[in-house]
Amino acid sequence: MQSSAQMQVDLPAVIEIQTTGEMNGRTRLYEKHLGDMSGVYLDTEQYEQAVAESGPDTLIYFVNEHKYQDGPGALIVGTSTLLPGKVGDEFAVTRGHLHATANRAELYHCLSGHGVMMLETASGEVSTVELTPGKAVNVPGHWIHRSVNVGTEPFVTLFCYAADAGQNYDIIADAGGMKTMIIDDGAGSWTAVPNPRHTGYEG
Repeated sequence: MQSSAQMQVDLPAVIEIQTTGEMNGRTRLYEKHLGDMSGVYLDTEQYEQAVAESGPDTLIYFVNEHKYQDGPGALIVGTSTLLPGKVGDEFAVTRGHLHATANRAELYHCLSGHGVMMLETASGEVSTVELTPGKAVNVPGHWIHRSVNVGTEPFVTLFCYAADAGQNYDIIADAGGMKTMIIDDGAGSWTAVPNPRHTGYEG
């Protein structure tokens, strides 16, 4: 057993988080552009047209995060900012993931904008949670999840999860996308519809 003198103690971190998703004190920033989203949307023709018109470097979403270490018990805190838009009838989405350590949970709290959190399990459960400022969803382990911007402004969420969780993006791609899609209902709102490409999740 280690004495208190031998233990590595992390220092408290002060970070400033804006409703725009900007974060002072971040340790990492990553961005996803239109060219990175190949295969994500059902309407390939509309996707290719969007790339041709807007360019592959068009920003779709960006993530700021703060991580102080990778070990057990550490947390990653960050923001995800998903810009508005559509490809065909589908609203803008993040790539989505299941945690590589699948039992790790994650909290998402909406700071600004209007979005939907798509939630699915490999065994077939499906849930959609609408998020507006002040609303949050606590995503349990074993749930695949993806953010969708159904509004006209950036959809910004604050997230927090275990630093050793990791991400498994391939589970969605290998299944032909998630089981459902969030599309424009033609009446100024959104609806969830089956994804005809979905082949089922492995494992």
